[in-house]
Amino acid sequence: MKRILTALVLIPIVVYTVLWADYWVFVAVLAAVALLCYREYDAMAAGYGFGAPGMMGYGAGLLLLVWQGESWPVVTLIAMVALVAAMRANDLSKGLPRAALLLTGVIYVFGCWKAAMPLHRENPHWLMFALLLNWIGDTGAYYVGRLLGRHKLAPRVSPKKTWEGAVASLAFAVAVGWAYLVYFIPSVPVPAAVGLSVAGNVAGQLGDLAESAMKRGASVKDSSAILPGHGGFLDRVDGTLFTLPVLWVCLKLVA
Repeated sequence: MKRILTALVLIPIVVYTVLWADYWVFVAVLAAVALLCYREYDAMAAGYGFGAPGMMGYGAGLLLLVWQGESWPVVTLIAMVALVAAMRANDLSKGLPRAALLLTGVIYVFGCWKAAMPLHRENPHWLMFALLLNWIGDTGAYYVGRLLGRHKLAPRVSPKKTWEGAVASLAFAVAVGWAYLVYFIPSVPVPAAVGLSVAGNVAGQLGDLAESAMKRGASVKDSSAILPGHGGFLDRVDGTLFTLPVLWVCLKLVA
């Protein structure tokens, strides 16, 4: 019940922000969500024993998120600064892993969320489509997996996930994603709509497993407890973080 109630509160806010809010309101909300996600990543990374990446990640991440030019110089600069900062560590054997955790977190959280901005500029419905793929896919996987799940998908990473749930996630996402694009972006050919739905959903499922692996490595169950029934923000958007850049790349390839 908590899971459903939380979704009923969040979904209208997200839909309004993506489809109807002023662009700068959208950017502000995006930045706030990215910061909350990084906060959870920072705490999770500390569980690996090298120390939390710390405050530098917030500033570096926001810079990457709002930067309008080529992103690779920014990422390179962040890596250089992280390596220089690592020299200040009392235990130098932990300096490089800590710098790697910082750079990974900045790219994982802010780099992935950055892909939401060009999708939104192209057409807000592209961003809504990306979010929908994960919402619908997660719902299908959760209920079908609980009812019919027998074969474990990745028992070492996420023991409750099953192949039956994964197939249901893909089927639900393709059906709803195809229908959404046909209605809201009718210029997209049907085969392309199906292909984009498949690519986005598969990326999302891999993102879900990737975050589960990170949590297991850090020995935590949820990234936080801020969202009743869902855990943390990262637990809610782990699939979306992978779907956004994959979908943007696919759109650029077929444009």
